Amino acid sequence: MTPRFDAISIITADLAASLAFYRRLGLDIPEGAESAPHVEVTLPGGQRLLWDTEAVIASFDPDWQRPSGGERLGLAFVCDSPAEVDAVYADLVGAGYTGHAEPWDAVWGQRYAVVLDPDGCGVSLFASASPVEK
Repeated sequence: MTPRFDAISIITADLAASLAFYRRLGLDIPEGAESAPHVEVTLPGGQRLLWDTEAVIASFDPDWQRPSGGERLGLAFVCDSPAEVDAVYADLVGAGYTGHAEPWDAVWGQRYAVVLDPDGCGVSLFASASPVEK
């Protein structure tokens, strides 16, 4: 049997804040999930995104320590257009989240921006600089 990629896990210091951030990015996270120590959502491609509180991780790994000196992970959300990158970035920063890199036209042909989630993880927003017409 060959292992198959199934899930990405976020270890969070503040579950409610993390879920609110990712809901704002359009993930369908059930209401009331904030009261659970572990949350899962299935993404459109079938993979899962998981959240665990730091307390849950420490419960089965007593030597676990919060990472320092870098990000825990990086996620990227594709947008339909450069204007949407700008709008989503503005919405998140306007809602009080920390902007890490304001939208710019990257040399690799994308409109790109980075916002930090409540745990300080960089979340990239990007779109083709010249979207293909459908």
